[in-house]
Amino acid sequence: MAQHTRKGAQFQALTANRLSDGIVVYLTREDRWSESLQDADVAEGKEAGEALLARAAPSVEANEVVEPYLFEVSLEDESVRAVSVRETIRQAGPTVRRDLGKQAELAGVHR
Repeated sequence: MAQHTRKGAQFQALTANRLSDGIVVYLTREDRWSESLQDADVAEGKEAGEALLARAAPSVEANEVVEPYLFEVSLEDESVRAVSVRETIRQAGPTVRRDLGKQAELAGVHR
């Protein structure tokens, strides 16, 4: 499984794509998959990150998600934020129309 985090990352979350619809999802403390990064279980340190990654194996075997991997996050003002631009884009969706989809929801744009 790929890992998109630097070696010294303090906090990590686990992401994958749901096989039924391709939506980006995050593993929660309850071992469920959520579309919200705010619901993600955050691991602190290398061993906790490896344990978090191992918890995704049953979902992969059950064909619920594909390609789970760890990525670096920061904890700011009681919220979880992706450190990399890549993960910020994955969380919000395509960048071509900021007035549509998840990015509009995140920005509070209503049509």
